[in-house]
Amino acid sequence: MNINSKAVFGLQWGDEGKGAIVDYLAENADLVVRFQGGHNAGHTLIINGEKTVLHLIPSGILRDNTKCLISSGVVVSLPELFKELDQVLEKKPNAEKRLFISKNCPIILSTHRALDLARERHKGSKAIGTTGRGIGPCYEDKIARRAIKISDIFDKTILMEKLQEVMEFHNFQLTDFYQEDACSIEKELEEILGYRERLANLSIDTQSFLMECINKDDSILFEGAQGTMLDIDLGTYPFVTSSNTTIAGLLSSTGLNSSYIKDVIGVVKAYTTRVGSGPFPTELNDEVGKALATKGAEVGATTGRPRRCGWLDLVSLKAAIIASGITEICLTKIDVLDNIGPIKVCVSYELDGKPINFPPSHASELLECKPIYETLEGWSESTYGQTDYKKLPYNARSYIHFIEKFLGVPVKMVSTGPERDAIISI
Repeated sequence: MNINSKAVFGLQWGDEGKGAIVDYLAENADLVVRFQGGHNAGHTLIINGEKTVLHLIPSGILRDNTKCLISSGVVVSLPELFKELDQVLEKKPNAEKRLFISKNCPIILSTHRALDLARERHKGSKAIGTTGRGIGPCYEDKIARRAIKISDIFDKTILMEKLQEVMEFHNFQLTDFYQEDACSIEKELEEILGYRERLANLSIDTQSFLMECINKDDSILFEGAQGTMLDIDLGTYPFVTSSNTTIAGLLSSTGLNSSYIKDVIGVVKAYTTRVGSGPFPTELNDEVGKALATKGAEVGATTGRPRRCGWLDLVSLKAAIIASGITEICLTKIDVLDNIGPIKVCVSYELDGKPINFPPSHASELLECKPIYETLEGWSESTYGQTDYKKLPYNARSYIHFIEKFLGVPVKMVSTGPERDAIISI
């Protein structure tokens, strides 16, 4: 048995370009596995000038011969799943035959969405900045052992009993605490049952399915959503997502152990961005920050919210690399730094007047951290669309070498634009 699998993780606060990298690597993959998150993710693919945004379906779905699996660590909105699938079917008619979903995936209900939105409204200025799509409340039910899973759909009696119990609990919170309208249990039941026939053809047992693929020496690509610094345990809590975005999330979601993963790829934007609230030591509220946002088209693919922009933060990246055992780096959007002038890179923080070389574990402390920078020379030549590493400007290559040396991990891929073929393999 040959281990021929790769895992792809975002190492920042998300939006690193993971989807495009997974799509690129999926050309040689038999299976792509999405292992956590929900439709709060937004993976943008641009192929032959045509844009596709995926939220739930793995980014390998646009490859004609690649199978795709939504694993058990993903929380699934059935309406959003099939809406997205139907859009993909317009481009790839065989997509539904190549898509599989774990029977253990929890289902996002209308009450999850209602609670998510009600909580954010209730917090007002202290809102975390969730996407309002019910992701967090659904994960809460999973941990509390009251979630409805895909497998429950195929027994109407069990489904009705579980649905009534959990939705009555949700509705009590909505009406009595948040003073919001209740959601209809009957309407929810009818909607879920409407997807039962299609789900019967898609649903599988995750671990046995993956072991069959591994025993056939299939090439498997594992795709994460969100970024390491949004991990529920390791990220800037409470300004985080509701799942484990590191290799720990992959292993628990799939039932595999780390020996089944050969290469671990960390995707890093050539600068740093963040959507929503939370600490961001290298954030730039100046003309350079505006230039990065404009040139990088930094708008959230899921919510349409503008992304906050700043210099590359190597301190947080070091911690992210440790968390997932990253073996190689893919550096994205280096073209955005063309003509930006001198480039700063954060190499340590200052906290309480003392330098620190590792990010503090709590958001309140990170808010107090001041970045300590090294300044590198920029470049005026265009890197956009370049596919030959040797033709990159000298200072762009020096920037890449600086990152490699500081992090101790080689940069093996560099993206120079949004198109599928604008990637350099080193």
